[in-house]
Amino acid sequence: MNIDYARNAERLAASRTQEYSSGHRMYELITAAYNRAIALALIVVLAPLWLAIAVLIKLSSPGPVLFCMPIVGRRGATFTYYKFRTMKIGQDDSEHREWIRAFVRDDQPYSRDSAGSAVFKVVDDPRVTRVGRWLRNASLDELPQLINILRGEMNLVGPRPPIAYEYGLYRPHERLRLAVKPGITGLYQVQKRGRASFSQMLALDLEYVQRRSLWLDLWIMLRTPQAMLQGEVSRS
Repeated sequence: MNIDYARNAERLAASRTQEYSSGHRMYELITAAYNRAIALALIVVLAPLWLAIAVLIKLSSPGPVLFCMPIVGRRGATFTYYKFRTMKIGQDDSEHREWIRAFVRDDQPYSRDSAGSAVFKVVDDPRVTRVGRWLRNASLDELPQLINILRGEMNLVGPRPPIAYEYGLYRPHERLRLAVKPGITGLYQVQKRGRASFSQMLALDLEYVQRRSLWLDLWIMLRTPQAMLQGEVSRS
């Protein structure tokens, strides 16, 4: 019975993914064009900042400037994801894997702040360098994802792409959050950044998947600088 339920859930998820993806052809054509144009312009304009960040990373700890890893995108497809490196090389990720499992399966926070509010991000991570902590707080570590946008793997706006071991924990209906291309920013980032349980994040992502439009994307992009200026507690 459990096997039948799982198969039915998979079929339902697949049909809903197709439903969410249809009816947005013109939207996707337009967003593909302007996302690439904006990404290219930002790479050119911010080239001096990229260079300065690269120098700071090299001076702060040994290792490459960029962190590259396979990550899960639209409809479960994997691609290589780029970020500025914020961690020391050769660090153990077992604690992060353990918390991700509790976060996805049980909505468990990583910690609580001084006011007793739940924090759904890894905080005070000893693996993160001093420069890396600053880059994460300002979201500057995500600038290289503009390369992923140029390659057509991501958009400026969309659900955040999960790491493979996080995606492996998803139930069929939870995979619907990846019915669209992942993005650098989204409803979750501008509304509940670091303060949402997995269930709340999923609800916001599914809301975006169903409501996505040029106007909604513009609203999210206009709200993003404010969320960046407010900063965040680092999550690996």
